[in-house]
Amino acid sequence: MIPFNRPPVTGNEKDYILEALAGPKMSGDGPYGQKCQSWFEETLPAKRALLTPSCTAALELAALLIDIKPGDEVIMPSYTFVSTANAFVLRGAKIVFVDIRTDTMNIDERLIEAAVTEKTRAIVPVHYAGVGCDMDVIMDIAERHNLYVIEDAAQGMMSSYKGQALGTIGHLGAFSFHETKNYTSGGEGGLLIINNEKFKERAEIIREKGTNRSQFFRGMVDKYQWVDVGSSYLPSELQSAYLWGQLERVDDINESRLAIWQRYYEALLPLQEADKVSLPIIPEGCTHNAHMFYLKTADVEERTALLAHLKAKDIMAVFHYVPLHTAKAGKQFGRFDGEDRYTTTESERLLRLPMWYGLSEVDQQRVVTAVKEFYA
Repeated sequence: MIPFNRPPVTGNEKDYILEALAGPKMSGDGPYGQKCQSWFEETLPAKRALLTPSCTAALELAALLIDIKPGDEVIMPSYTFVSTANAFVLRGAKIVFVDIRTDTMNIDERLIEAAVTEKTRAIVPVHYAGVGCDMDVIMDIAERHNLYVIEDAAQGMMSSYKGQALGTIGHLGAFSFHETKNYTSGGEGGLLIINNEKFKERAEIIREKGTNRSQFFRGMVDKYQWVDVGSSYLPSELQSAYLWGQLERVDDINESRLAIWQRYYEALLPLQEADKVSLPIIPEGCTHNAHMFYLKTADVEERTALLAHLKAKDIMAVFHYVPLHTAKAGKQFGRFDGEDRYTTTESERLLRLPMWYGLSEVDQQRVVTAVKEFYA
């Protein structure tokens, strides 16, 4: 069986984990945690980078930072993972879903302004497949309506929009290091990027359970105490040690995935030219990270048949999100603004092919051959 995903392993992670185990500190913000955060601040770059146990935690921390309260509204696409919405629902917000673009599966920036009300507090663009949303339009809307922008860049590490790293354009950005992502911190993990100076101090406090512990260790206060709301949003040093092994090879991983993506694209392009499938589109000004390779079938029935065909060939392919606004909780905690022209229909067409660091050309050719056989 060719699996859909395998977590990336570079070879150095074990040594770094053993070193962390032998060290004096295994809780958050140890030596490896500090190294990783500095790497993001220098490489992306970002004003402040804070590792978290997951992207879910990073989004929850962002919701706390912008003081989301019951009755507030937050705009986002329905085609996303549940954490994008949950982080704000937990604070009492109403989620306002907006339709997506067919080319990128990202939120349709042209429909956002019509969804803004006097209760709107934030826009949460989701950079699907590591391809950037139209951030110029989104940031302009946010500025004119005095809204926050929190980028859900869970899939977007090493992608950019007009030369700027995803996650560094909005007021805040959240990344994932789950085992399905291009880079992992041992199966779970996340990152909050702070692009607005006013959030830096409070983010550290909320992340440290509402205490000024970080200031205490820097000698800024003589004792630390409870000063704000907060929770436990620090990953362990073991997670950071694993992640450091990935960051050392970040370019190798990125180049390998891009090569796999390109081989898929070139091999399946004849099917698109014959109007059998639709392939991903990368808009001008966007550089992507080959987080996933998907194709779109004619409809959900054809997708189901193709999935069964691939499974019979020992190839694990998957579809992706069920739109949140169609789910039980989505109906309870949110509403869809305008018409669902594309979110549901496009989500039912999309099929993801196996994609991971180290996928061999032989196995990739097996996948391509199986897809072509289906449409022969």
